[in-house]
Amino acid sequence: MLIRKRFIKDFYAIWNAANPTKNVYNIDLHDFINVRFLSIQETSLLAALSYKSTLAVTYLSEILEKAKVENRMHPKSNNKNQKRFSEMIVMKYDKKEFGKIKLTVGVLKGSRQKIQYCVTAIENG
Repeated sequence: MLIRKRFIKDFYAIWNAANPTKNVYNIDLHDFINVRFLSIQETSLLAALSYKSTLAVTYLSEILEKAKVENRMHPKSNNKNQKRFSEMIVMKYDKKEFGKIKLTVGVLKGSRQKIQYCVTAIENG
């Protein structure tokens, strides 16, 4: 798991260098999804738990652009990392020859800026 966590963090470092604006326009939301430190933190923690989720992260730009809204919900009250958000958006992307990928996006209170919260593969379904 530590190797996968390091892989994800290294991938984000390369992605950030190649994408200085640190955001991608999402077609379904008609808005930019921003990648921040929290994005790296949450994704490296959760995606590192499985090989498929670790691999899913390598499709980050494509996921951010093409994922579609599945559900909108309130942030979990017992999760300190979600306290800064007014809403959580669960999105899905069906990557051909890979499977379904879940993208969670947080909407910041005040600015309403959309922040990539986490990316994981959907193992069954």
